[in-house]
Amino acid sequence: MNEDGMWLTIGDASKRTGLPVKTIRYYADIGLVPSTERSPAGYRLYDAATIARLDLVRTLRDLDFDLGSIRALLEKSTSLPELAAHHAGALDAQIRILSARRSVLRAVAQLGIDSEEELMMMNRLARLSAEERQRILDEYFDETFEGLDIDPQFVAMSRSVRVDLPEDPSPAQVEAWIELAELVLDPEYRARVRQMARAAHDARSAGDTRAGSAASQQELFARVVAAVEPLRSAGVDPASGSVRAVVDELAAAFAAAGLVADDAGFRRKLADQITMFSDRRVERFWELVGLVNGWPQRPQSNAVVNMEWFAEALRASIT
Repeated sequence: MNEDGMWLTIGDASKRTGLPVKTIRYYADIGLVPSTERSPAGYRLYDAATIARLDLVRTLRDLDFDLGSIRALLEKSTSLPELAAHHAGALDAQIRILSARRSVLRAVAQLGIDSEEELMMMNRLARLSAEERQRILDEYFDETFEGLDIDPQFVAMSRSVRVDLPEDPSPAQVEAWIELAELVLDPEYRARVRQMARAAHDARSAGDTRAGSAASQQELFARVVAAVEPLRSAGVDPASGSVRAVVDELAAAFAAAGLVADDAGFRRKLADQITMFSDRRVERFWELVGLVNGWPQRPQSNAVVNMEWFAEALRASIT
């Protein structure tokens, strides 16, 4: 019946609610919104309360609730806030998936990717949840540090790294995450990083102090990079006699920090140590973490290539 107390036919109910007659009939047949009465001729009739119920069902369907959830609400086995919270969570998940797909397509378009295999790989990695992305990184660090005695501060700093790919990442961030994931999943790279960690463990276990404390090492490495950069960028050969004074000064500083003599054996070991712990892929790892997380970008680092240059110069200085 309408506001005047008159019953509404299924056609009138359709006009009032905007639902097709076929849909209203289906809702009645499955018991979701039964008609209120039937006319003497057997036609379905609806009163104001049933029309309101149909309006509610239409609203919920517009919000993409499934009929099972709507039935639970109408039968009072769940509340509207509970239903809304559950549905909002489901929509959030769908939005994340759609956003990831959009980001992949943008990246494919902007980067000119023309490989089906690369497209599928990008889509798979980009759709990982935040927890799944972090698990890849955590497992990488687990394999790197497991069973080794390494500077606790360094381990804690490494394990604190998070990859917070935003919900709507830029193509550059998608590309950085794909490259980062490929890098840490590469068995050869993981073996190399484990080798570096093992060397750090061995040096710590042996009480090796060739370069002093971790803090002094950082200061010395920064000093090397600053001194070597202009020479290397100018194309100076590390074996050239013209760099001997610089090499001698730097080697002496390392020896003093470790309280050891600056002799040929020390320089050879220092060069080997630098070579062991210098890998451009590790430097790239940290660059990629920054790109994914949207950290302010620093000028491209040449720290590793400068340390490699210094190691060559050290070996060349041994007489």
